[in-house]
Amino acid sequence: MEFFENIGKIRYEGKGATTPFAFRFYNPDEVIAGKTMREQLRFAMSYWHTMCAEGTDMFGTGTIAKTYGATDPMESAKNKAHAAFELMNKLDIDYFCFHDRDIAPEGDTLRESNARLDVIADLLGELMAKHGKKVLWGTANCFGNKRYMHGAGTAPNADVFAFAAAQIKKAIEITVKLGGEGYVFWGGREGYETLLNTDMAREQQNMAYLMRMAVDYARSIGFQGDFYIEPKPKEPTKHQYDFDAATVLAFLRKYGLDKDFKLNIEANHATLAGHTFQHELRVAADNGVFGSIDANQGDPALGWDTDQFPTNVYDTALCMYEVLRAGGFTHGGLNFDAKTRRGSNSPEDIFLSYIAGMDAYALGLRVADKMMRDGRLNDFVKARYASYESGIGKKIADGTATMAELEAYALAMGDVSTNQSGRQEYLEHVLNELMFFG
Repeated sequence: MEFFENIGKIRYEGKGATTPFAFRFYNPDEVIAGKTMREQLRFAMSYWHTMCAEGTDMFGTGTIAKTYGATDPMESAKNKAHAAFELMNKLDIDYFCFHDRDIAPEGDTLRESNARLDVIADLLGELMAKHGKKVLWGTANCFGNKRYMHGAGTAPNADVFAFAAAQIKKAIEITVKLGGEGYVFWGGREGYETLLNTDMAREQQNMAYLMRMAVDYARSIGFQGDFYIEPKPKEPTKHQYDFDAATVLAFLRKYGLDKDFKLNIEANHATLAGHTFQHELRVAADNGVFGSIDANQGDPALGWDTDQFPTNVYDTALCMYEVLRAGGFTHGGLNFDAKTRRGSNSPEDIFLSYIAGMDAYALGLRVADKMMRDGRLNDFVKARYASYESGIGKKIADGTATMAELEAYALAMGDVSTNQSGRQEYLEHVLNELMFFG
């Protein structure tokens, strides 16, 4: 059965393409910065938004059916899997990401849920082998069911904690079985609304314990990939424990988990935290924990996670600049944690949205490569900090200067009468030049 029968294979046709169902900038086999675009970008389909989301919101019911021609939940899950691989084949996407409850419906008991997962995981394995697709990362949905209303790893109820641990154990097993390159902790309910009913220290300690157990178990069954935490603010609790990259780093270091985890940075979460997407990527890279990316964007006029397909090329260019500066992806990639707008409710809209997002990142990669080769931005930053390459500056950089020595230097200097311009406007102009005229 073909689920998207009106849509053919999406191919690169360049800027002269006359159909919307073509890539204008994403040429998967073109070499950019020493690798093919396919290798540099490592695009992944999000199973939840793409295959499951029906366009519901807090004010309205769904606008697009995602039952895939079946009424029985397991039959629908099997059809959904076939549809997912058809979509990936037509878009030429090599990877997918999933929550456990995306791929198989939850049963009345954990035992039934696990059995259903096993059935669908076997099917996914067969389809992966047939179509040459891979799992970028897997995770567990420990937020949707009402049992997780007060959190999962941070739940005040030990029975809920135990259930979450069992669910995560199974999700890890499925991820390993399918050859997943990563496993994500996505703290959808790990936070609180008021300290009047919260033991914050206990909750964070419990979360760290759960993560340690998960790492140890996954390694014991042969998982060789990366573990990720995805920083996220205000979704849905007022005080998220994983608010931004710096907050997550402090948590990992406090509990001795910093050698085991990297970060999965999402664009929309970065902006909701009051940062730029580029800032969060730089924090991760500078601290040696850059891992993977959820590629989407938010709406600055709205104060929640809108998970829109990325079309802002300034953001994608600065994102890929950070990726290239960090040496590229290892096990991570660009997962489209994005959904079509509620009013974009046709199967064609799903493809058009992916084309827009993939082309936006292809453009971003092309611009980022120009930025790297042009060198003006890097050279400016290097020159701005040149005073730390010699004299007293080098002693500061080497950590050999003393307070007394610095005082003596400052007293002899008298005053700091000049300071170099930061030239922000000029550098932003350089970026425009490289984007549109370089």
